[in-house]
Formats: sequence, C-alpha cells, structure tokens
Amino acid sequence: MTSMGKTRRTMSVGLIGAALALTLAAPARAGETPTAAAGWQVTPTGTDARFRGLAPVDRRTAWAAGSKGTVLRTTDGGRSWRNVSPAGAGDLEFRDVEAFDARRAVVLAIGEGEASRVLRTEDGGATWTESFRNTDARAFYDCMTFFDHRHGLAMSDPVDGKYRILSTRDGGRSWQVLSDAGMPDALPGEAGFAASGQCLVSAGPRDVWLATGGGATARVLHSADRGLTWTATETPIPAGDPARGVFGLAFRDRAHGIAVGGDYRKDQPSPRAGAVSTDGGRTWHGSATPPPAYRSGVAWLPHAKAAALAVGPTGTDLTTDGGRTWRTVDTGSYDTVGCTPDGSCWASGEKGRIARLTTKD
Repeated sequence: MTSMGKTRRTMSVGLIGAALALTLAAPARAGETPTAAAGWQVTPTGTDARFRGLAPVDRRTAWAAGSKGTVLRTTDGGRSWRNVSPAGAGDLEFRDVEAFDARRAVVLAIGEGEASRVLRTEDGGATWTESFRNTDARAFYDCMTFFDHRHGLAMSDPVDGKYRILSTRDGGRSWQVLSDAGMPDALPGEAGFAASGQCLVSAGPRDVWLATGGGATARVLHSADRGLTWTATETPIPAGDPARGVFGLAFRDRAHGIAVGGDYRKDQPSPRAGAVSTDGGRTWHGSATPPPAYRSGVAWLPHAKAAALAVGPTGTDLTTDGGRTWRTVDTGSYDTVGCTPDGSCWASGEKGRIARLTTKD
C-alpha cells in the first residue's frame, strides 16, 4: 500500500467511525450536538443569514452562500469565516454555490426574472463578476452543478411546459440556454425546490439528475449527456402539493442514489421522505425506515459505500445501508450537507449555522 493509500484509508476509517459514533449518541436538544464521541460542531460565522448553499472543498476550505446576498469562506477548517459577499448583492437570495478550490467559486441567486443570476470569483471572493442574468420573466432558477472545473449546468422551473437548462463550458464565465427538444414535459404544477442546492446534482463526467415536486408525483429526471436529453422516473416520495416532493439528491456514482424530501411545512407530516436507486435513477424504491420528517439535504460519506447523512430543520439522520433505513442522530436545524474527498462533512442552515462533523479525542 502506498503512503497515499494508507492516508486515505485512515481518513475513511476516522470519518466512518465518527458517523457510527453518532448513531450511539442520544439525540440532543435542538441546536446542540450529541455528547458521545462525535457530532456536529457549530462554527462561529458572525451572521444570521440562512445558508442553503454549501460547497466544502476539503478539510480546511469551504464556501457557504445564503440570504441577504451573503457569501462566506473558510480556509482554516471553520475556525474563522471571512465575509466575501459580492458588493451590492444585499437583495439577492443565494441558494447554491459550487467551489473548485479556495479561490474559485460560482454562486447562484434565485428568483423570478432578473433575480436569478450567476456570479463567479477567481480571487477568493475579493471580486465577483456577474456571468449570467435571467431576462425571461417566466424563468426561476433553482440549482446548479458542475461535472468538472469547466462544464456545469443550472436549472430553472418549467418554461413553456419544460424545465430550462443553462450550460457552461468555461467554468461559469459564460452560459447558454440548451435546447429543450430532449426534455420531457413537466407535470402540471411541477417545479424544483431551491432549498439546499441539491435539486440538480451530477456524478462523473456526464450524468446529471434533477429533482421535482409539486406535481401529481415527485419525479427524478436523468440525463447521461450533460443535459441534452432526459428521462423522467416517478419516486415514492409524496407530492401532489406545491410544498411536497423531492428536495435533495445525492449520487455516489452513476448508479447509486438517494432522494430525500417530504412536506416543508412545519405543521405537516412527511411520510416516505426517503428513496433509493441502484440503477442510476431508472427506478426508485422507498426507504424501509425513512427519515421521520422533512429533509432537504443529503450527502454520501466519502469512501463509504453505504453511509450517508440527511439533514432538515428538525434534525440529522444517518444511514449505514445505502438509504434503506435511517436513524435520527441530532436534532439541530440544517438545510444542506456536504462531504469532501479527504474526509470531512459540513452542514449549514438558518441563523448563520455552519457546522463540521467532528470526533472527540
């Protein structure tokens, strides 16, 4: 075994151990972490913005994007956060951020018409360039994803009965609307949810998935050619209401995926809030023991074939069997979650909350 392989294995064991330790911890009160050997450690951000956009890069570097045009960046593992918000962006709602490293990141602002914008930085947030502004009053962009440092997509709610896909080939410096000839018709009332930056996700160089709700059924659309052609598949997650559907997706490769969602209204139950696919999204099966409440974000643990975390306003759940069964391990509020290849997991949400999954010595 090479030294790199040995290091990767150590990171994997440590991270999985942290997640498994969470399963042994008694649920904490809202906003607290479990008292066992691992849990979410909330980091000081100095803001009360709500961070639905999160892009962890590695153990030291992460970006977060949220309300009031706020963008934060850390390069010391969350011990301190620097406010790198674009100038004059206070009225924008950032709901997604995709970061390539400590200097390069792309953020998506959501909303009707010109409220939907894309901005890019190449100097760690010191300066930002607007690379796309939506001029179609019918469009409302929700999420974006990148296949690599150059190729990426963003998606809008249906326009003229079909989801609109925006494409970049130069790392977000320029964008073009793709033809909708290969896009199936949207269902009446169907749309995406800009809740966690995970309604559009990718795995590998060409595969991408789009999550929906609001229609008669909650669906996942899949493209194997970077958004040119799509197929749609129903999921068992309930829909039939503008507040219900699939809110977050995660694929650990082009075959194995997890979908989470439910009903985001606090006074409504969310049965069947999780589903699993093992064939690239061609079929979906409901979790035998789903998350007990609405969940908006989900992430696979790195180097773990069957472990993942799901988060929502009422807690964090862990699966160790690929999404078939879930157990609540924390009751703090988070909107989205992400993990990095070098073995760290991060979560973010309301009231400026950004946390890392940590273990105690």
